[in-house]
Amino acid sequence: MKEHEVPVMPLKSRISTFTVERGAVEREGTALIVQDATGVRAQVPVGAIAALMLEPGTTITHEAIKLCAEHKTLILWTGEAGVRIYSAGQEGAAHTYRLLRQARLALSEKSQLAVAREMYRLRFREEAPLKRSIEQLRGMEGARVRNRYRELSLEYGIEWNGRNYDRKDWWAGDPINRAISAANSCLYGICHAAILIAGYSAAIGFVHTGYPLAFVHDIADLYKMDIAVPLAFRLTAEDEHHISAKVRHALRDEFRSTGLLEKLIPQIESVLNAGEEEGTPPPEIAGSRRDEDLEPEDFPWLLHLDPEQRYGGYPQSGQAGSNAPDKEV
Repeated sequence: MKEHEVPVMPLKSRISTFTVERGAVEREGTALIVQDATGVRAQVPVGAIAALMLEPGTTITHEAIKLCAEHKTLILWTGEAGVRIYSAGQEGAAHTYRLLRQARLALSEKSQLAVAREMYRLRFREEAPLKRSIEQLRGMEGARVRNRYRELSLEYGIEWNGRNYDRKDWWAGDPINRAISAANSCLYGICHAAILIAGYSAAIGFVHTGYPLAFVHDIADLYKMDIAVPLAFRLTAEDEHHISAKVRHALRDEFRSTGLLEKLIPQIESVLNAGEEEGTPPPEIAGSRRDEDLEPEDFPWLLHLDPEQRYGGYPQSGQAGSNAPDKEV
């Protein structure tokens, strides 16, 4: 390690996210400071969080961004509760192992199909039929989703003429289609955030392939018919006026109350495990090791410090991990 470099806490030891809404983020020396709308100031443990999520009404200084980069803390500019993701900073503290593993599984027809079958099982709560290709699984999924739309339309008494929308003309769709589009967009946002935080690629998908958000749509599909679409039908049945805003606000509250972002990251890991012949990932890929296999000697610049001095006194492994609740200012 070079003398001017900052000690970096491994991802497994970090709190997953720290959310700032309607505040100002700036740097004071080596500290990251957040000031809320009432003027209250607090120090943020920048080196102990995986991602800093900046919601609407938040400003951040150039020096604060630089400090996050030094600690490899990912910055995400999002909508409320991650219902949109507008931009992201440089890569965070996640090891390249996860990205390499994702690419390796996607490039193997056998493992790609195994992951796709696992996604099918999670979506429909039953095993996919044997000897089916990914193309056939896509067709089967599409038929079941169309049937679910019809079921929900009958349940909520909403006329359903199919999934019709025009990306260039938002108002061309009927209220239920606008509600579903708004709900799906919110779900894509939070799934995209989870993928980036964990160190995966949004573009390397298994069921969906060949475009920049393929993996986002793969993961979102696991939750779409359980969370997003039923909520869209329910709210449309109650009152279709201003339906898009109502859907966004409802999903924002749903994501926060259920801690969906916290659940997504281990879910992604579990889904990819289905593509491994042994059921668990190999300890090393192309010279990159799993986070759980890293030892203290992998971070020699920290060994001379007392435990309370390491990472600036921030929580360490066992004190704050990937399952800790996200923080909000």
